[in-house]
Amino acid sequence: MAVSDQIPTASGFHAKSTGDEVLAGLNLSGKTAIVTGGYSGIGLETVRSLAARGVSVIVPVRSPDKAAEALAGITGDVSTAPMDLADLASVRGFADSVSGRLARLDLLINNAGIMACPEARVGPGWESQFGINHMGHFALTQSLLPLLKKTAGARVVALSSTAHKLSDIRWDDIQYRDTPYDKWQAYGQAKTANALFANGLSRRLRDNGGLAFSVHPGGIFTPLQRHLPQEEMIALGWLGEDGEPSELARQGFKTPEQGCSTTLWAATAADLAGKPGVYCENADIAAPTDPSSPMARYGGVDAHACSDESAERLWAVSEALLAQA
Repeated sequence: MAVSDQIPTASGFHAKSTGDEVLAGLNLSGKTAIVTGGYSGIGLETVRSLAARGVSVIVPVRSPDKAAEALAGITGDVSTAPMDLADLASVRGFADSVSGRLARLDLLINNAGIMACPEARVGPGWESQFGINHMGHFALTQSLLPLLKKTAGARVVALSSTAHKLSDIRWDDIQYRDTPYDKWQAYGQAKTANALFANGLSRRLRDNGGLAFSVHPGGIFTPLQRHLPQEEMIALGWLGEDGEPSELARQGFKTPEQGCSTTLWAATAADLAGKPGVYCENADIAAPTDPSSPMARYGGVDAHACSDESAERLWAVSEALLAQA
């Protein structure tokens, strides 16, 4: 695919559509899904909507007590199993356990992530945002690939972000070993990696009828902002001086129920058949970024996040990093 393949479908949904609206009328009984980060923020709403439609949902959990409390009120078949995306042994253990007991995996939703956090290292010294947001999910998906390939019509959804516009992959120094750490640039690189991952994965699922997509869920107040001080969110325009959501946020931000809609659309929409690897937003395929638009920083997709060449390069780099871990 290329940025020229980013052609909206006129899905009939919009920026404030909810996950339940996207799934209305669909019977998903008998399907199985894994949702990382499924006990917080938009991940929790993704699980809630899927379970209500008859999907058996498995949620990998790093904090079992927190997960049990968050998931307690959800109706449907929801189970948990331990996993920490920062710990490759944990990721592989989860994948092996799931693969050993499931006959199919219809949906893998790589939703979990961290944002703009202080510099930290995970695994064999990977920068934490790249390591958790991309490499943890890459390792998980690689381990689950045989199961996905034997499931007719399996779909994988990777949570990217409009923050991909902040940075392409920093090919010469992905891990910030030789250059000063920039938390927003690092987040942007990780979100570009999520988009390129879906692009690359789509080719690896093609022969078995599977599909992969990346999505920008929109601006949403969730625990994702936990590393941002209030002063920074005021400077970004997300909060007013009183600490309450700004007018910009009230107009443009989504609720978690609205924020899960693009994920669920990408996971189920018939309109996406034959359109592997595209980047979606507002429950539709995103258009290419229009540099002349005053909203260019908030919507659309940049060409560097839609490059087949970059996707294959990142796949090779990621495989090499895993092999060395």
